Amino acid sequence: MKTDAYFMAEALKEAEKSLSEGGIPIGAVLVKGDEIISRGHNRLIQNDSVLLHAEMDAIENAGRLNYDDYRKCTLYTTLSPCPMCSGTVILYNIPRVVIGENTTLMGAEKLLKTNDVEVIVLDDVRCRDLFLKFTGDNSEVWDEELKKVGNTTEVK
Repeated sequence: MKTDAYFMAEALKEAEKSLSEGGIPIGAVLVKGDEIISRGHNRLIQNDSVLLHAEMDAIENAGRLNYDDYRKCTLYTTLSPCPMCSGTVILYNIPRVVIGENTTLMGAEKLLKTNDVEVIVLDDVRCRDLFLKFTGDNSEVWDEELKKVGNTTEVK
């Protein structure tokens, strides 16, 4: 059986793909049982989108699943999911979210937990380092993204 570390490595590949496209390096995979059923990465910059966070992209790329399928899924994401992405996880009854790291950017983990979603944080240094390198090298791009959502929080 494949491990959380295995699937996080796959989500990290998606983050690297976003970076190679000129985007923000955040990636996600949606797993049902022991199989990746979809992949996604942040496409805010590439698609001039306000919605295509990695988690949203992965869930969208899975297509329309039925209730029972969503209940058998785990979402793996390289960074802590924001309120929009967390709300989508809750809406579609995805019972488990595995986060690469949450020290650089804290999302809506409390929202997930209070809605009975199991949240696992791996503290994966690769996820942290990729994101910190991006924000260090592209601070103006990241600052602009934060302004769009009215967030003035700095990356730790």
